[in-house]
Amino acid sequence: MTRRPARPPDGTATVPDVPAGLTVHARPWARGSVLALHGELDLDSVAVLHRALDRALALPGTVVVIDCGDLAFCDSTGIGALLEAAVRAAGFGSRIELARPRPLVRRALELTGATDAFPVLDTVPP
Repeated sequence: MTRRPARPPDGTATVPDVPAGLTVHARPWARGSVLALHGELDLDSVAVLHRALDRALALPGTVVVIDCGDLAFCDSTGIGALLEAAVRAAGFGSRIELARPRPLVRRALELTGATDAFPVLDTVPP
């Protein structure tokens, strides 16, 4: 796995094309919500994902699709958060699916066995 450049204490990226932090854009779809992740999912940003998932899983029996198409990096903290969310969702009769993971993110999911815990989609629902 490729290691990302270290961030200085102020949280800015040291390399211009490496996104800093994480943003989540939520939108509804027929069976639940789509959460589009942009940036890096790691120890510094996992709280952003937790807040978005709390809102998306507020109603039982929903499907949350996490669009990873613009997720540049995901460390073990991020993978752990996704796995925790899948367990929590199942407890409410809901489900989490991942969509469009980039090769680096897909490889991290595969190496940890996390792809066995989620349906992985090639596209995002309309």
